[in-house]
Amino acid sequence: MNLITTIITITAALSIILIIISFWLPLMNPDHEKLSPYECGFDPLGSARLPFSLRFFLVAILFLLFDLEIALLLPLPWGDQLPSPLTTFLWATSVLILLTLGLIYEWMQGGLEWAE
Repeated sequence: MNLITTIITITAALSIILIIISFWLPLMNPDHEKLSPYECGFDPLGSARLPFSLRFFLVAILFLLFDLEIALLLPLPWGDQLPSPLTTFLWATSVLILLTLGLIYEWMQGGLEWAE
């Protein structure tokens, strides 16, 4: 019981110290740019009918596609415990090769260039 009380006391003290430091440490210097709303790089005070570049959406979709590799590769540690871990390794390698080829294709086509 003494060990648990000590651990709870140390944890509570450390938490209170970190909370006090987090309120005391940051410098508050708000200016016009920090206080203005920000919406995906577009000026929220302008006209809603202005044309915009579709490059932003292309880069966002590419990010989502290449970010899915993490979701596809998350089960790998459990796949090592299957009767045939070689099959898991081959599937993971094929996913990584496919994503690498897609990245190279997009790079060669200029899809990753933000500005022309």
